[in-house]
Amino acid sequence: MSRRVVLGGMGAMVLSGCVSTWPSPPPVAEAEIIPEPVVPAMYQALDDGGFHIPAVDTRVVPEEFWRQDVAYDSGEKPGTLIVDTPAKYLYHVKPGGRATRYGIGVGREGFEWSGRAIVAYRRKWPRWTPPDSMIQRQPELAPYSVANGGMPPGLRNPLGARALYIHENGRDTLYRLHGTTEPASIGKAVSSGCIRLLNQDVIHLYDNVRDGSPIVVIPDPAMSPQLLSAVASTKA
Repeated sequence: MSRRVVLGGMGAMVLSGCVSTWPSPPPVAEAEIIPEPVVPAMYQALDDGGFHIPAVDTRVVPEEFWRQDVAYDSGEKPGTLIVDTPAKYLYHVKPGGRATRYGIGVGREGFEWSGRAIVAYRRKWPRWTPPDSMIQRQPELAPYSVANGGMPPGLRNPLGARALYIHENGRDTLYRLHGTTEPASIGKAVSSGCIRLLNQDVIHLYDNVRDGSPIVVIPDPAMSPQLLSAVASTKA
């Protein structure tokens, strides 16, 4: 046997060995396709008052907090707004034991408000003026004080596209129902007491509520059980 044959045979053995012992490359996994979120017509993008409101990212808003008409026998007269703080829902009472239900964000612990009041007035694309107590906690908000004219309307404005102003016994409570561009906050206790809705929802609410409408804000009994009985005792 010639040297060339021996070397050639060894080379074949080595090459053959590489082929048989080298693991096969793992199959290439197909890229995961993340479907686009389903956005119902009521939460599509829209232009309003010179501003473009983006579509709601429904991936961060559980469907249970989407706007819908529901059976709701509250005992309150039609037109009343009921804020169910523990459940994170706002109900607009309609005739026949029905209501329009909205998902909301509510005040975090220590910033809750509850009781009976009225929607004194409503505003489209309102200016925002933080109360003095908030400016004391967050001095960086001073440029938006009443003396400075507040924050101009727009998507950066915390009040969003609409605001409904709550008065109790003729006095401003400083609490509002208002829009938000933070959809992930719906269904949570995150605000400084105000009730926040998706911008598309607060526009819908604004269009269906009248100035002077009664509002009942039910407290979370786990936080302040005494207030629940106080609210019940004042029921008209």
